[in-house]
Amino acid sequence: MKKLNIVDIIIVLGVIIALFVCVLTTKHFRQTADKQIEATSPITFQVFLRGVTVTGEEFPIKSEDKTFITIRNVPYTELDVVDVTSQPRQTFAPSTKNLLVPDPAQPAIFDAIVTITDTAKITKDGAVVGGNKIKMGLPVTLEGEKYKFNGTISDVRVTNTGSDVKDDGENNQIG
Repeated sequence: MKKLNIVDIIIVLGVIIALFVCVLTTKHFRQTADKQIEATSPITFQVFLRGVTVTGEEFPIKSEDKTFITIRNVPYTELDVVDVTSQPRQTFAPSTKNLLVPDPAQPAIFDAIVTITDTAKITKDGAVVGGNKIKMGLPVTLEGEKYKFNGTISDVRVTNTGSDVKDDGENNQIG
């Protein structure tokens, strides 16, 4: 019988560890990823677009349109736009009664909030869309026929119109 070298020992230990993890999983001591999903529910989330330059006559994203979304530089899918709120950049004007007025130095710069809807898998950590947890601060890209804007998710809400949503009696806001 020849001597065991270090590679043989590592292989044997790897097989033993894999068998141990397999036994723990089958005996339900370890939860797999598909068992962590508690429900599937429609969600709405808001994307904040800061400093969007628009020199055209109207903002390119409109309510009831579709926009293609990219989450963390990974293309996801086309989603429905529920609402769009945009306003020109504002500045402080101490000489008027309204302290905030549109900034005359940046007339084509807008800030916008785009509300989007999708169906998400609900876990203990929050909503999961396209394999990504949807939480406030997550960078996303909205893309349409005439635009491609980078933004940040600013709000996530679970809407309880799904039939398989668990009602825990708490606030339905995630994030």
